[in-house]
Amino acid sequence: MPVPRVLIADDQPEILRALSFICSAEGYRTSTVNSPEAVVALLRKEEFDLALIDLNYHPDDETGAEGLALLKQISSLDPSLPVVVMTAFATIQLAVEAVRLGAKDFLQKPWENERLLSILRTQIALRDALRGKERLEAENSTLRSSQGSAEGFVAKSPLMEEVRLIVEQVAPSDANVLITGENGTGKGVVARMLHHLSLRSGQPLITVNMGGLPEGVFESEMFGHVKGAFTDARTDRAGRFELADNGTLFLDEIANLTATQQAKLLRVLETGEFERVGSSKTRRADVRILSATNADPRKEIDAGKFREDLFFRLNTIQIHLPALRDRLDDIAQLAEQFLEELRGRYRKQIQEVHQDAVAALKAYPWPGNVRELRHVMERTVLLCRSNVIHASDLGIQGAPGRASQLENMDLDSAEVFLINRALTRHHGNALLAAKDLGLSRSAFYRRLQKHGISVP
Repeated sequence: MPVPRVLIADDQPEILRALSFICSAEGYRTSTVNSPEAVVALLRKEEFDLALIDLNYHPDDETGAEGLALLKQISSLDPSLPVVVMTAFATIQLAVEAVRLGAKDFLQKPWENERLLSILRTQIALRDALRGKERLEAENSTLRSSQGSAEGFVAKSPLMEEVRLIVEQVAPSDANVLITGENGTGKGVVARMLHHLSLRSGQPLITVNMGGLPEGVFESEMFGHVKGAFTDARTDRAGRFELADNGTLFLDEIANLTATQQAKLLRVLETGEFERVGSSKTRRADVRILSATNADPRKEIDAGKFREDLFFRLNTIQIHLPALRDRLDDIAQLAEQFLEELRGRYRKQIQEVHQDAVAALKAYPWPGNVRELRHVMERTVLLCRSNVIHASDLGIQGAPGRASQLENMDLDSAEVFLINRALTRHHGNALLAAKDLGLSRSAFYRRLQKHGISVP
């Protein structure tokens, strides 16, 4: 556990020494200053777990006005920082005003050491709970998805067996991993497996769809913001790096980042440091980076679309996932796995996938890879009227012939074909079509605009 940090402010050196000694003996790290200006300056640069401040900083002032004004400034700089105030000139009115302005407790000089330490312990514990709330919510969500995180990972074919061996070898390290492969090949499954088998498995796995982050919200989403940083910033918010601290950050669709976003991300990967939007306070996060793309990184670099130095930061280890058409030995097991999942969800009594259905599945070229196979199995489970799935139930008869046209298409023609097919499958629903193709909404609409495709 990190050692709690306490900021102590008083204009009397002997009081600063006494308080610093008491706090240090309790195991806290202390920083001492003798003026409100010094408090503000230090809070702009460093992060603390508690502030213990005097209300009066001049011998002839007994009103506490300086301390109350300082309370307001501290609240604006860090609303979650607990502040304990102290004064030799205590009145009920002053105590009430201090609490109204955000003070968590009130001490009268001379203080009782045991009461002082009791207050510090309580407020620091509450501060820890507040700081951890967002992270715990994220962790609980990701840990729930991590349970059985190898689910969906089938490695009967030689190509996928090689992937499995690399994953198991690399997972326990902190090496950054770049996962490549076509849409729908299971890059997210591999990322979850890498985290599940790592030494960080008890910490959060935070996933970010980088293709879905517009330029205007990128910094806020990734690094967080403080209250008032922009119009809708009503409270402080932790970014994805903070939420993933001590855990894993999975950056999906990494090749969709703009040049500006790439530069901002590179700086954090190089130093581990960042600032929330609207704050000059530097923060650090200990994060393992997993990233994924369906693009060829080298081609993106050669085309000037992706920074080579960022590629090297992300690509300590590269894992390439084969297309489903290249791992036919896995299709039967994947189909059975999806059947097991889906018949329970839809309360169906289907018992097996017949061999003629398996043969039909193996004959299909699967341009949408494992994601498309799951979609076919879901549709089949819903519509199948018997307890055995046959080839006639799959709804892909004749489809292999149409899909094989892809081999003779250029890239633009193939994109148009796949987009139109996805839109048809989802009755014109662009969001579902984008999800089916493994694209973010913004990336999908960019392709619609590029190819002049209209959505009903």
